[in-house]
Amino acid sequence: MVKITIVGRASDGLPLAQGLRYVNEENSYLSFYKQQAEFILQEISKGALSHSMMTILIDHYCFNFLVENGVVYIVVCEFAYPRKLAFHYLQDIQKEFDKFDKTLIGKITKPYSFVKLDGIIARFSRQYIDTRTQANLSKLNLKRKQDLEIVTEEVSNILERRRNSETIRRLRVRPEPASSIWCSPRLEVIAMKWTPIMILVITSIALIWASLVLTNDFVI
Repeated sequence: MVKITIVGRASDGLPLAQGLRYVNEENSYLSFYKQQAEFILQEISKGALSHSMMTILIDHYCFNFLVENGVVYIVVCEFAYPRKLAFHYLQDIQKEFDKFDKTLIGKITKPYSFVKLDGIIARFSRQYIDTRTQANLSKLNLKRKQDLEIVTEEVSNILERRRNSETIRRLRVRPEPASSIWCSPRLEVIAMKWTPIMILVITSIALIWASLVLTNDFVI
C-alpha cells in the first residue's frame, strides 16, 4: 500500500508537494518515515544518490524514488507492495507534473506549498491502493526495460557514507597544528619559559668573560 508520497526539487532538496496529509493519530507514526523520505531527498540534492531510479529499504518499508527533469518523486510503500507498481505510480505523477509550467519549480520557496499537485497525488494514490484491480494487474504484467534492474540499498549504508563524508570534510577544514621541534607540548612550554632566561645568563657570562680577557691583556 502507498503510505507517503513526496515530490521535491533535485537542485536543493526542497519538498514541493506531499499528497495526502496525515494528521490523525493513527497515522502519526508515519511522521518518522516522512522525515526519512526528506533525508533521502536531501541526499539526492547533494549528489550522494546518483541513480535516477532506486529503492531504499528502511525497516519494513521500501522508499522508491524517481528523478526526472530536476524533480524527485518519492513513494514509501509497505515491503510487500510490488515495486514495479510503485514505479508506475511515480511515473504517472511525473507525467502529470510535466504538464505544469516548468518555471514554477524554481519560483517555489516554501516547503510543500505546491498544493495543486497534492490533489493529483491523492487521486493516483487511491488508484494504486488495491494491487488486484484490473488496471494494476495489467501494469504488473507489462514488461518494460526500466523495470528489469533497479538498484536496492539499505538506509544504514547511506547513513554510514554520510558520516564518513562529514568526517573527511571536517578533517580537511581543520587547521593542522604547527610543527614543533620539541615533539611534546609540555617540553615546548618549558622551553618557551626558560629559553629567554638561558639566553640572558649565557650573554652575561660571555660579557664577563670578555671583560676579564680584555683586562688581562691590558695588565700584560
